[in-house]
Amino acid sequence: MDKFTTLEGVAAPLKIINVDTDMIIPKQYLKTIKRTGLGKGLFSEQRYKDDGSENPDFVLNQPAYRNTKVLVAGDNFGCGSSREHAPWALLDFGIRCVISTSFGDIFYNNCFKNGILPIRVSQEDLDKLFDDAERGANATLTIDLPNQEIRGPDGGKVKFEIDPFRKHCLINGLDDIGLTMEKKASIDNYEDKLKRERAWA
Repeated sequence: MDKFTTLEGVAAPLKIINVDTDMIIPKQYLKTIKRTGLGKGLFSEQRYKDDGSENPDFVLNQPAYRNTKVLVAGDNFGCGSSREHAPWALLDFGIRCVISTSFGDIFYNNCFKNGILPIRVSQEDLDKLFDDAERGANATLTIDLPNQEIRGPDGGKVKFEIDPFRKHCLINGLDDIGLTMEKKASIDNYEDKLKRERAWA
């Protein structure tokens, strides 16, 4: 998992509440267990017309937001079914941070396990960030995880809270396997001890 320390980039405004995981990545993309290639399906029902052409009105198709790294979204983002493909699709598109007032619990947990930082902010702060995001390529946000703050293009700051353990995992790029491998020396010692004590086994 890639480390997450400081992220700077254009933020895309998605002023929709209750964005569920089926909207993030529709069911027809769930046949794969690969984490790559899902970016093309991200918000596909909003990004593409019935004939497969791009919908120019959808925010991620607009020139300023095609390479966005941050998504500023409405309340209750990632609700619905527990598909891990949702954070996979965001990550494959290039989005490493989602900011909202609240998240679906399972989606929120899956983000951390896949290297995406979900940030909860107040409605007042979200409105300010929407204002910044709507300025497109003329404004970038800086997400500073070590200092737990979002810096706007005009010098404004929004502080955010995060569980210390999850912060540690993101900063060090540790998923569940990475956390286990941190204990590799202890695991190896234990297995060697078992071999010596149970040579007959």
